[in-house]
Amino acid sequence: MPTSRRIVIAVFPDVDLLDVTGPAEVFALANRETGGRAGYRVQLAGPARGEVVTAAGVRLVADLSFTEAAQAGGVLDTLLVPGAVDLGPQGPVARIDQSVVAWLKAIAPQARRVASVCVGAHLLAAAGLLDGKRATTHWSTAAQLAADHPAVTVDADPIFVRSGQVWTGAGISACMDLTLALVAEDLGEQVALAVARQLVMYLKRQGGQSQFSVPLSRPAASRRDIEELRTHIAEHLDGDLSAAALAGRMSLSERHFARVFRQETGSSPAGYVEAVRVEAARRLLENTDQPLERVAAASGFGSVETLHRAMRKQIDTTPAAYRRRFRTTT
Repeated sequence: MPTSRRIVIAVFPDVDLLDVTGPAEVFALANRETGGRAGYRVQLAGPARGEVVTAAGVRLVADLSFTEAAQAGGVLDTLLVPGAVDLGPQGPVARIDQSVVAWLKAIAPQARRVASVCVGAHLLAAAGLLDGKRATTHWSTAAQLAADHPAVTVDADPIFVRSGQVWTGAGISACMDLTLALVAEDLGEQVALAVARQLVMYLKRQGGQSQFSVPLSRPAASRRDIEELRTHIAEHLDGDLSAAALAGRMSLSERHFARVFRQETGSSPAGYVEAVRVEAARRLLENTDQPLERVAAASGFGSVETLHRAMRKQIDTTPAAYRRRFRTTT
């Protein structure tokens, strides 16, 4: 008899459609690829049985009410929580539905593992499920998550993060990567890769990969000169990008420059430059066969040793290991 794995996905008004259907499709394909051996059985749970209108306007049908899902008994393998957003003056704001939060508090202890997709991390945090844990969410609401929940270590860079039996995923299409990782945990890497091929996903990404480029993941600066400096940094990675050189370029004292740069970007000059250089190195490692010495030089690190240290610090891997995993050339 195949193993039975009950998956409950929360649905509620204005939930992001792909955050529900993407994982459901991955689980369904895992069943198909294993001839049913995976045993995934997906149920949608909502405030009440019946139709739920998503943010896309497409209607989903909840199989169970939240109350019924919590009282169903039996083994709950995976509880998956997507999210919903409202548009505020400064951009997207994760919506916190207290009825969903209350339900999560009741049902989460029954689950073998809990996972959030996109801004669903805010619901997990509101239920206290992320306290003391590292977590990610969509880059646009990461600052909100960190501000609202100081007990959570928010990392806005990875596409998904595992902290014990709690998983959090980044925005939108990253729900597929997160679910593939859940499948890999259950059934092995080969099954997950087979599902990825069926989905015509060019590469099944590991959680360490960045969900967004460094310049675009930082807020736009209100000062034009800082924006111009960011462009200069991106275009001159192999040049002198020390704080002293950048301050001199702006005709500011080094101390005043550092303060202004952090106010505008949320990062120190050195931290920002290192992140941009690591991103450039990652692109070269993914898309070229250049030796590490050339990758280090082109991305501004000067030596393989410096590149190694920076990648260890930024994404907890080595250049060689990253290339083996993510290289897209043949």
